[in-house]
Amino acid sequence: MTRHASPAFTHPAFFYDDDADYLDTLVPFVVEGVEAGEPVAVAVPTRRLELLRDALGGYVEQVWARDMTVAGGNPGRILATVLGHFADRHPGRRVRIVGEPIWPGRDATEYPACARHEALINLAFADRDATILCPYDAAALDPHVLAEARATHPEVWARGARGASDRYAPHDVLVTHNHPLPHVPHATVHAVTTAAEIRPLRGVITLLATDLGLPGDRVPDLELVFSELVANSLTHGGGRCTLAVWREGHRLVCSVSDTGSFTDPLAGTRPLTVDQPSGRGLWLVHSIADLVRVHTGNAGTTIRAYFRLP
Repeated sequence: MTRHASPAFTHPAFFYDDDADYLDTLVPFVVEGVEAGEPVAVAVPTRRLELLRDALGGYVEQVWARDMTVAGGNPGRILATVLGHFADRHPGRRVRIVGEPIWPGRDATEYPACARHEALINLAFADRDATILCPYDAAALDPHVLAEARATHPEVWARGARGASDRYAPHDVLVTHNHPLPHVPHATVHAVTTAAEIRPLRGVITLLATDLGLPGDRVPDLELVFSELVANSLTHGGGRCTLAVWREGHRLVCSVSDTGSFTDPLAGTRPLTVDQPSGRGLWLVHSIADLVRVHTGNAGTTIRAYFRLP
C-alpha cells in the first residue's frame, strides 16, 4: 500500500513543538472549518483540549469536542465512536476532524494499537469527504513514533511547512504491528471446545480476576468480553480455542487464541449499522475493554483484552 489517499480524503500528521505551535496551527484549522460550514470535531488529550477551548473563544460552541484520553483510551474504538461516528452524523458533507490518539504517556503495550489505528484511518476513510488532522508532540514523543507517523499519514505538517510524506506506507505499519503476541508462562490457561463450557468457566474466570485485583464493578465487563471472545472464536476460529488470563503490571489480560484468521483489518472497529450481519462481538469487546491487541495470520489469531487495575 504505497499510493496516497484519495484527494477527497486528507490525513495530515502535524508535528508540533510546544503549546504556541499547537494553537497557531489548530485554531485557524478549526475556525476555517467552522466558517466554511464544515462540521468540525476535536478529540485530543485533556490538557490540549482545555488549551483549544480557551483559544477558540465563541467558536468552541460550534465544535464537537471529546477528551481523547477517555474516548480513545482504547485506540480500537476511536474509528467507531469518534471519527466514524462523527462523520456518519453528517452524511453528504465534508467533515473536519482533529484527532490526537498518540501522546506522551502511552506505554509500549498501547502503542502498537495506536499505530495500527492511524494506519487503518486511511482504509476506513479512503472514499469519504473528510480531513483528519493528527497532532504529534514532536518534542516529547520517541523518534520512532514520529517516523511511523510519516508512514501512516500521506501528508506532514511541521514548522510552517506542509507537504507529502516521502515515507507513506500504512500497510507496512500494519504488518510491523501484527507480530505474534508473546507467550506468558504464568498465565492461567483453559482449552475450550464447546459453547457449553462458557457458563461454568465464567465463574472460574471471575474468581481469578478478583484475586488478581480486578474491581467488582468491572467484573461484569470482563464476563461479557470473555464470553464474546470465546463464542466468536468457537464459531469462526476452527471450533476450539485457548483462553488465558493473567496480571500484567497494572492491567488484567484476557486472551483468546485459535487456529482461524480474518482478512478484514477493520473488523470490530467500524461504527455498527442496523443491518450489520456480523462483527458485533468484536465491536463490543473494543467498546468495553480498556485496550485490545490483535494478531492474526495463517497460523491463527490471538485477541487480548486488557482491563486497568487500581
